[in-house]
Amino acid sequence: MTSVLPGRDARRESLLAAADAVVQRDGASASMATIAAEAGITKPILYRHFGDKSGLYAALAERHTDRLLDALVDALTAGGPARVRVHRTIGTYLAVIEAEPQVYRFLMQSEEAVPAQGTVRGFLHRLQDLLTAGIAHELRLPADDLRATVWAAGIVGMVQSAGDWWLESRRCSRADLTDQLTDLLWGAYGVAAG
Repeated sequence: MTSVLPGRDARRESLLAAADAVVQRDGASASMATIAAEAGITKPILYRHFGDKSGLYAALAERHTDRLLDALVDALTAGGPARVRVHRTIGTYLAVIEAEPQVYRFLMQSEEAVPAQGTVRGFLHRLQDLLTAGIAHELRLPADDLRATVWAAGIVGMVQSAGDWWLESRRCSRADLTDQLTDLLWGAYGVAAG
């Protein structure tokens, strides 16, 4: 059994922090050479820690998606009525992508980050599973009822797509977008159309 030396973990985290800084500054144009320079090392050392560019990008994606999922779980489970939890969770997602738009664009839209998209898809599936379980529990649905799964996938897709639009257009405030998405999920469309 191989053990990882504590210093190696610290070095890896230091390199990920340097990569984070470059991605937050340069977005999709972040390069291995720039990341190595930011870390004060050569590219071969960077490759030694992550294997290749795809390994580094996958590690970055895991770091960010794990942190986002933790924030979303905290928002969902912090208590309160269901509408308050939905509003808080949507607001949390939008706050994270607003705080780090370059990282979000890098992970979700950059051709450079294609190797990391498996990690991003894994995050989206974990989030959908979490929402599916929450919806099924909240609505007391039987195990074979597909509504929770379909609704969870729809909610994740809707909020992600609306977040993409909002980051590019900024046609409303984050608070307004959070309110609008919450209203939509809570049936405002049916009320307005009916």
